[in-house]
Amino acid sequence: MRKVIGIGETVLDIIFKNDQPTAAVPGGSVFNALISLGRSGVKAAFISETGNDRVGRTIINFLKENGVDGQSVYVYPDSKSPISLAFLNERNDAEYIFYKDHPNDRLEFTFPDIQPDDIVLFGSYYAVNPVIRPQVMGFLDYARQHGAILYYDVNFRAAHKNEVMKLTPNILENLEFADIVRGSTEDFEVMFRKSDPDAIYRSQIAFYTRNFICTQGALPVELRADGGLKKQYPVETSGETVSTIGAGDNFNAGFAYGLIKHNIRRADIEQGLSEEQWDQVIGCAQQFSANVCKSINNYVSPEFGREMASLITQQ
Repeated sequence: MRKVIGIGETVLDIIFKNDQPTAAVPGGSVFNALISLGRSGVKAAFISETGNDRVGRTIINFLKENGVDGQSVYVYPDSKSPISLAFLNERNDAEYIFYKDHPNDRLEFTFPDIQPDDIVLFGSYYAVNPVIRPQVMGFLDYARQHGAILYYDVNFRAAHKNEVMKLTPNILENLEFADIVRGSTEDFEVMFRKSDPDAIYRSQIAFYTRNFICTQGALPVELRADGGLKKQYPVETSGETVSTIGAGDNFNAGFAYGLIKHNIRRADIEQGLSEEQWDQVIGCAQQFSANVCKSINNYVSPEFGREMASLITQQ
């Protein structure tokens, strides 16, 4: 069975509403996606780091409980695990403050097994952090050589705006590695001072990869792809939005799920996906994203996961 391998940060998300804490859940962009995939019957593995403390143990146990292989999570013996404070506004969108205890990280992990057509998820500051850049680059190169599909979620927060110039070479290298790039208009406003999907695609993306998905909150998802394909997908809304914290992460999870469910392989992406194939995988991405917005958690509900697992095992 094909699998999804993610590389990214782990944090404990403490979520505030009206300036009062309402929940504390294990998080991290790629982490959230992999938990949802594990719940949905997809074989998944995670490469990361955490501190040697109660939060770190909680995160590693949470991976196991949700069917995600956490053997490549490195535990720093003398460090505390990172914490994120997420403040929800009246629209239930989040503003973040991050706290991290180990600034001199030297990520250590053994490369997991990667087979052709496996999917690698990478992104956020973790994917451009200069301190661990050699290890991340080495892994992406290894994954590409082994025939994996590389999916890059830019996810560049305003908190790192003052580092854009320094990090641009790493961002461009990531775009070059990627088969598919997703980012939000907020990401590109921070990085390139552009928010129009066409302008972003023409000036920043198309030279590196032809497959670009731009999300815009409640506005339609924009697709630009091989063969000049240009399409909008209205955002699905179903019921009350409780939190949008995991919306983008679970869009990524649903997209990876869709690639496996619809048997889309690296050769198909290289040849250029049909409009129908894009419709299928983006449909899955939107299903996952809509489900996660219904709760305070960062991942799809166990019930939704079981439903998705039953569909993928019927193939």
